[in-house]
Amino acid sequence: MESPTRPRMESPTYSCMESPTHPSDLTDEQWGTIEKVLPPAKPGGRPRTTNLREVINGILYLLRTGCSWRTLPPNFPSWPTVHDYYRNFRKDGTLEKIYRLLYERPHIEYREASDNATVKEQPLEKSGIGQEYSLNI
Repeated sequence: MESPTRPRMESPTYSCMESPTHPSDLTDEQWGTIEKVLPPAKPGGRPRTTNLREVINGILYLLRTGCSWRTLPPNFPSWPTVHDYYRNFRKDGTLEKIYRLLYERPHIEYREASDNATVKEQPLEKSGIGQEYSLNI
């Protein structure tokens, strides 16, 4: 007696334009900011077919929701693809550059002038990675 086979469930495929959006997805302005720091495709071989914007959206979705790699929604590239890019971006420093461009803003500190009538501003300077900001006077 043959065992019954289950019908195969197919994942829906989405193009970039019709894919559902998530709160973690990049805006066009954010994409324009980080696109320039992404590494170019490797020379030789096949041309890159992976949409890097969707890869970054998948990484941001995973980091924001805390889901596992294997449970990324099907509108992102496959989880092994997103994971490989994540691993490579961490190794070569691209992920840190993206973070800095998206989330670190110039800090301004305000202090009262000696006459208490005006407020001056001084940008804070960062003295190095992982160190505190210091006032540059």
